[in-house]
Amino acid sequence: MQIQGLVNRLQALGDTAPERLFAQLGESPLTFSELAGAANGIAARLHEQGMRKGDRVVLMMANSVASLATIYGLLRGGFVWVPVNPALVGEPLAHVIRTTQPSRIICDAGLEASILACGSASDIPVETISDHGLPKAGPALDERFPEPADLAAIMFTSGTTGPAKGVMVSHMMLELAAEGVALCADLVPGDNLFMWEPFYHIGGAQVLLLPLIRDVHLSIAERFSASKFWQQLVETGCTHIHHLGGIIQILLKQPVSEFERLHKVRIAWGGGCAPDAWRPFEERFGVQIRECYGMTECSSLTTWNNEWVVGSVGRPMPWFGIDLIDETGRILGPDEGRGEIVVRTSLPGAITQGYYRNPEATEKAIRPTGFHTGDLGSWNADGMLLFHGRMTDSVRCKGENVSAFEVESVAARHPDVLDAAMVGVPADIGEHDIQLFIEPRAGTNPDPASIWAWMAEQLAPHQRPRYIVLTKDMPRTPSQRIQKHLLPKEPDNRWEAISSRKTDMKQGARS
Repeated sequence: MQIQGLVNRLQALGDTAPERLFAQLGESPLTFSELAGAANGIAARLHEQGMRKGDRVVLMMANSVASLATIYGLLRGGFVWVPVNPALVGEPLAHVIRTTQPSRIICDAGLEASILACGSASDIPVETISDHGLPKAGPALDERFPEPADLAAIMFTSGTTGPAKGVMVSHMMLELAAEGVALCADLVPGDNLFMWEPFYHIGGAQVLLLPLIRDVHLSIAERFSASKFWQQLVETGCTHIHHLGGIIQILLKQPVSEFERLHKVRIAWGGGCAPDAWRPFEERFGVQIRECYGMTECSSLTTWNNEWVVGSVGRPMPWFGIDLIDETGRILGPDEGRGEIVVRTSLPGAITQGYYRNPEATEKAIRPTGFHTGDLGSWNADGMLLFHGRMTDSVRCKGENVSAFEVESVAARHPDVLDAAMVGVPADIGEHDIQLFIEPRAGTNPDPASIWAWMAEQLAPHQRPRYIVLTKDMPRTPSQRIQKHLLPKEPDNRWEAISSRKTDMKQGARS
């Protein structure tokens, strides 16, 4: 397939179709000419300030017109976009900054204190954005457009045996991510995609690019609201929704709404739909579910299911192939059990070049046999892929992969904690909640609530444990590694964070 180049495509459409709608954000329509002009203005300003192609920029902003334009400005200028959750604090944030060594940090107003407090940004210029309106437009930048192979972003995905890893994402990979969505969602001209995803996540980043490769536009919401969901879809006239994690289940738990059959939505595309919720969702809301599988390292979408097979993530994208390899190295066929999902490509550049400044992780994942995902899969009799979860030690919580290492390392710094082990337990809604086992130091009698409050200052909301269990006798191997699979899922003495209960209630019925 031919890669067009995203940012030159934006500039071309800004010239040839200036009034075409790119996105609707609330009451504010955004045209191609407005977005292209704002992107040029941002890119030119950063160049005038001495930044050059390849310089890295950490961006910590909530969804807004300003953050959308800034992302495109970074891409246009040839800078490397490092998207970061604005809620990230402490050591996880410091790790991102240390690893990427950005030339600049751009953030929403009010985040300066937490950025400086992480300890790794004292010598880095921090630019705050208080106005979320459209930035000032500028003339076309007198610089060459980035090439498809150029680095576009470094997107951090939570590790399992170490800190989060920065996936190197090229301009070509971003375009393939959007192409994958277009296939999975079966887009046709005139489609209108409802977008609630955060821009800093690959799930949001790939949607932001769709108007460049198809004649579609976006309707962007501030956040996901279960109680207003179908009303928003009716008001915006959207044709597509994106599901992640427990969203399908959350919507099914909502009271019947007068709007849930008045919408124009044809397809819900995404990942994480529980098989037992699949058909009930389609029957109640009149929307077809099209499930997919992928990861940032492989241009986001690796497979898609357009055959209506419940529980399957489908077949590979045209530019990918998949092998399932067992512990002996044998390639598995249909009905031969579970193996690691290994991704191959016929299109050089569709798989990441590696993890930024992490050669060990790169060597482990990228091998002659393909990209080793660390995920388990199996084939059904018809050659459709079934996904069985991560092989490694992380937990999917509130739509994010949470590294056990990151949470445990924070807990271990508490003066009363000798050791800690994080596990995932089934959540009331969605995927998992975090349960943290803590072995107190000898002679101490720590209070779980105090430990939670101390950790909360150093962890993002999705990384904070819902449960804390104090235990003196963790099961261990002869080498003193904690045997997490032997830890109880529902111990009698576990402490529960009140704020987590409130969060779940809000997610279940947000108004």
